[in-house]
Amino acid sequence: MNTVISPRQDPTSGPFLELRDLKVHFPTDDGLVKSVDGLSFSLERGKTLGIVGESGSGKSVSSLGILGIYHRRNANVSGEIWLDGQELVSASPETVRGLRGKRMAMIFQDPLSAMHPYYTIGDQIIEAYRVHHKVSKKVARKHAIDLLARVGIPQPDKRVDDYPHQFSGGMRQRAMIAMALSCDPELLIADEPTTALDVTVQAQILDLMRDLQQEFNSALIIITHDLGVTAELADDVLVMYGGKCIEYGTATEIFENPQHPYTWGLLGSMPRLDQPVTERLLPIKGTPPSLINVPSGCSFHPRCAFAEKTGGLDSTVVPELELTGSSGHRVRCHLPAQVRQQIWRDEIKPTLEGERSVASMSELPSASHESEELA
Repeated sequence: MNTVISPRQDPTSGPFLELRDLKVHFPTDDGLVKSVDGLSFSLERGKTLGIVGESGSGKSVSSLGILGIYHRRNANVSGEIWLDGQELVSASPETVRGLRGKRMAMIFQDPLSAMHPYYTIGDQIIEAYRVHHKVSKKVARKHAIDLLARVGIPQPDKRVDDYPHQFSGGMRQRAMIAMALSCDPELLIADEPTTALDVTVQAQILDLMRDLQQEFNSALIIITHDLGVTAELADDVLVMYGGKCIEYGTATEIFENPQHPYTWGLLGSMPRLDQPVTERLLPIKGTPPSLINVPSGCSFHPRCAFAEKTGGLDSTVVPELELTGSSGHRVRCHLPAQVRQQIWRDEIKPTLEGERSVASMSELPSASHESEELA
C-alpha cells in the first residue's frame, strides 16, 4: 500500500480521525529534519490506538501535528488530517485553536513542566474551560472541582487551590488528565501518561483513562515506549521508525504475530516476570537513524539482522506499507511474507517464549534503547 493516497472524496463519510500522508518537516541549518514522513492511519470513536517506537521515531511530533501546535514558519506540514469531516492542515490557525482543547486535547508527558508553576491547579483548569465556554468564574470553578473529584483527587474543594509543586507525581498526572478533559474532548492524545510513575500509580492511571474513555466515548491515542501499557489499553498498534509507520495492526496481531524485524526487537526488549533475573535483554544493534540523513532504502536496514535476505533491496528501494493477511495488518518490509512467517515461527517466537537460549539469538534485533525514556 502506498502511503501517498488520493484526497478524501466525501468529507462527511469516513472514520472520526484520519491522517493521510501526513508530513512534518523542520528546516534547520544542518538540513531538513523529516520527523514525520508520510504517516497514514484512522481511528474511530471509542477506540484506542497505541503508537510505539524509539526516541526520535516521530511519535510525539505526529500528535502535536494533529493538534496544530507547530507554527507554519518553523515547520512544513503537509498531507491531510480529518477530524470528524473537517480538514485541519488547510484550516486557519483560528479554526484549529477553536478545536484544540474543546474537541481534541492532549495529556502531556511531564505534568510538572506542562503546568504553569505560578498558577493554581484550579486556575489552570478554569482557564481552559472558560476559553471555550462563556460561563462565570464561579461556574467554572465548580466544574474544576467536579473534574478533580472525577479523576480521584481527594478533597478536591481544597486541592483546587494548590499549586502543581504541592501535588505528588500521580496526583499531578490526574490533574493533567482533568485539565485535558475539561471540555469533554472527542479525541484525547496521551503522550507517555505513565512515565516516571511507580507501578501502582501507573495501574491507577491506566484504569482511570480506560474508565474515562468509556464514559466519554472518546477516541484515544496512547504514545508510549512501554509495550505493557500498549497491550493493556490499545485496540490497534502503530509501530513507528524513522518518521514512518513500519507496522500496523490490531494489538493481538502485533503481539502474537508481528511481521517486522524492528517489532521483533521491541518485543525482545520487554523484561518478563516468568524469566530468571539472570536473563539478558537483547539489544538492537546500532542507534536510531538521523532524521536529517535517513538511510537509503529501508531506514532500518543498517540495524536489521535479516537485511541480506532481501536480495539487495534493503539499501536501494523504500518498501511500501503493504497488507499482510486479511484483517488490515500492514507491514513495511522487503522480506517476503513467507520468509517473515518462517523466521517468526522458527526463530523469534521460540526465543521470546524462552524455548531457546539467549546465546542462540545474539544476532537478532531487540531494543536496548527502549529502556530509555522515549519521546
